[in-house]
Amino acid sequence: MKALQLFGDRDLRLGEVEPPPPPGPGEVQIRVRAVGLNHIDVWGFRGMAFVRRKLPVVVGAEASGEIASVGEGVAALTPGQRVVMYGAMTCGRCRACREGRDNLCEEVGGIMGFHLDGFSRELVNMPARLVLPIPDSVSFEDAACAPIAYGTVQHMLFDNAGLQPGETILVHAGGSGIGTAAIRMAKAIGCTVFTTVGDDAKGEKARALGADHVINYRTERFEGEVRRLTKRRGVDVVFEHVGAETWNGSLLCLKRGGRLVTCGSTSGVSTSMNLMQLFQQQYRITGSFGCRMANITESLAKMEGGLRPVLDEVLPLADFARGLEKLEARRVFGKVIATL
Repeated sequence: MKALQLFGDRDLRLGEVEPPPPPGPGEVQIRVRAVGLNHIDVWGFRGMAFVRRKLPVVVGAEASGEIASVGEGVAALTPGQRVVMYGAMTCGRCRACREGRDNLCEEVGGIMGFHLDGFSRELVNMPARLVLPIPDSVSFEDAACAPIAYGTVQHMLFDNAGLQPGETILVHAGGSGIGTAAIRMAKAIGCTVFTTVGDDAKGEKARALGADHVINYRTERFEGEVRRLTKRRGVDVVFEHVGAETWNGSLLCLKRGGRLVTCGSTSGVSTSMNLMQLFQQQYRITGSFGCRMANITESLAKMEGGLRPVLDEVLPLADFARGLEKLEARRVFGKVIATL
């Protein structure tokens, strides 16, 4: 069967691999239809591995597809059913898994597409417990944004930041896949949204999504603009995923008692900060990684209700590397999807 494998730094090859065996007890076999591209794919693509990996590895951490066949004991899923897959190989046994806190699994086997063979292949076998149905009105391409992009934002904004209707929020990198989702989700509950973008064309698109205040970080200091626009009060929440370049400016954008939630560090993983500012202003800083499976279900429900993802480009699997290069160069507005 066809599969896209990473052999080394920036060395992606589309070729043929052996198909998986029939699904075992408690498993389903899925025919993959669409794969979402994410920064975790970029990290792998350019050789940034936090643990030693066995190469080659099939790439792709986020995907949708349809059930091809089911193994013994699987009753909730049937052949032909459209599904999305949870991309972390959780144990399903530890306390965190039993309590529905899947992204805190104590015995996680790795992330698919990064540590383990991922979804950029025609067929994949998965534990049925890690597979979720797609609503009828949601396309494969949109659904492929649910397991990481929408699920991450849902977890960040509502589980971790506790975003409430009517609050103010700064969304960094408003043109990114998660940035566009954050703008839409925050506006859907009546928040005032500030966002940063890298050029004026992205700014116009962000306004069209509903952003109330758009700041071009290349021409303006975003922290100064946020403080000016809020009359020096600051915002309730900062949605941070850029990292070192924006960290201290993000803290300056918070009001007293404000909340910063972060899921990324694309501009660098290390920074310094003023601890006196942290405790005097009583900031609450929360790290957020991935999402719970329940967040994927919530995300699909939002898509079904009309809150669809912004798609920058839908491209064939053979052009996966070009999509990653677009992400790395920040030449996207929304999500890039590869189809099989």
